[in-house]
Amino acid sequence: MRERDRGGCGGWGKAARWTAGALLGGLLLAAGCARPAPEEALRKTVGEVQQSIEGRDAGALRRHLSEDFIGPGGMDRDQARRTAALYMMQHQSVGVTLGPMEIQLQEPNATVRFSAALTGGSGRLLPDRANLYKVETGWRMEGGDWKITSARWTPAL
Repeated sequence: MRERDRGGCGGWGKAARWTAGALLGGLLLAAGCARPAPEEALRKTVGEVQQSIEGRDAGALRRHLSEDFIGPGGMDRDQARRTAALYMMQHQSVGVTLGPMEIQLQEPNATVRFSAALTGGSGRLLPDRANLYKVETGWRMEGGDWKITSARWTPAL
């Protein structure tokens, strides 16, 4: 029997080839969907930054800052890490509560605005210190990860 008489492709019939193609296409589509949307990934990263602050891990916080990070008064990446570490050393317990986020995507960049309540204390039930800020952060996608390129905060009260 000739190859085309068997349906071509080594004996696979037309229906089997179509089914295999649809399955392969579905797998490729599912693999493409496994990657989070940019806004979802950005929200997740903001949550990781929050966790690194509450976990008193200035090193983890630094990993979320781009190499060219710029903060208030020309603060660079290392100064931001040192400032966070100082706050963390002063307070046994650090809390961060974020208000609703306003996200503007202009891929590969983004701007995220929110309010943040920052608390610090001795670890007892109530914090010794609390401040409320309006925060604006700039972000850039670097190697598949969102990194903070800029941050500024002003007291809200």
